[in-house]
Amino acid sequence: MSRVAFGCLLREYLLKVQRTFGKVGNGLIGKLQHHQKTDALSFDPLKTNPAPVILENGCPLCHQAARPFYLDVFFECVNCAGIFRTREYLPTSEDEKSRYEEHHNDVLDPRYRQFVSPITSSVIRDYGPESVGLDFGSGTGPVISQVLLEAGYDIKQYDPFFDNKPEVLECQYDYIACCEVMEHFHNPKKEFHLLQSLLKPGGHLYCMTHLYTPAINFDNWYYRRDKTHSFIYQAATLKWIQEKWYFSTLTVDERLIVFKKS
Repeated sequence: MSRVAFGCLLREYLLKVQRTFGKVGNGLIGKLQHHQKTDALSFDPLKTNPAPVILENGCPLCHQAARPFYLDVFFECVNCAGIFRTREYLPTSEDEKSRYEEHHNDVLDPRYRQFVSPITSSVIRDYGPESVGLDFGSGTGPVISQVLLEAGYDIKQYDPFFDNKPEVLECQYDYIACCEVMEHFHNPKKEFHLLQSLLKPGGHLYCMTHLYTPAINFDNWYYRRDKTHSFIYQAATLKWIQEKWYFSTLTVDERLIVFKKS
């Protein structure tokens, strides 16, 4: 076999590697391109030190560079530490809606109420019934709204799939609940800008999500396996959000994340 033919076959193989293992494949292909100009037979892929693949301006939160984190599916921002799906792996709107419709959330289920209790208890502690709140991403079963309405609170609902009322986003609120929603953001910069603008000065944004830490086995992590989870946060990501949108305080208590607007 000629050296040229060998190089072509090897390149086809490495393209398959690239599609499966992103970072390694890209590094090997770059190395191959260099060696094809000299001596294809001298190229040993097992001895190659692949260069990292960098997505310039790739982070959907801060628009800074990102490096491969998990295969070619998730990248990690070098600036805000957000972990996000690349565009080709983002779910379509149809896929998202179908997945959310699988959630049979009964607002009267005591287990469901207990799950959201970090938010509902915080609202009841910090605000009275005269305050007006927003349940952002209320979903198919707006249990936070149900619990607070039963307690005499005034809270509106908004969900782009199941309660899409744009007029609700034209007001400001004393507090906003955002439970298991922020990990679904395709454009977290746009969404956090909106959420901050919807809060009155001194208002609270109550979020719930599961933060990633290095102690978690990402490959086996249930949060990673949900294909509608598009942006995953680390502690440093929350700090970046606080500073970017001038939230005066940030508190994290396990899954509960609370931003306070200045």
